[in-house]
Amino acid sequence: MAMTENVPQEVLDVLDRIIQDDSVPRNIRKTAVEIKESLLHGENTLAVRASSAISILEDIASDPNLPMHVRTLIWNVSSQLERISVDK
Repeated sequence: MAMTENVPQEVLDVLDRIIQDDSVPRNIRKTAVEIKESLLHGENTLAVRASSAISILEDIASDPNLPMHVRTLIWNVSSQLERISVDK
């Protein structure tokens, strides 16, 4: 997959999955919406937006109320976003 100035569709799909999952606490779903909007419509370069998203994702991954399957999804998204930061 070529890393262009576009966010990888896999990242957006996983964020949508988190947003629509009712087992995820509301504050985490709200944060996922904010991350998605920032990635799609941020003013900075994609690498900077990805780095910012990674930082936020690391914070919410430590939430004790987060279901384990969602924590795994968050780690996967972070990993994909780290590739963007390195490639840019």
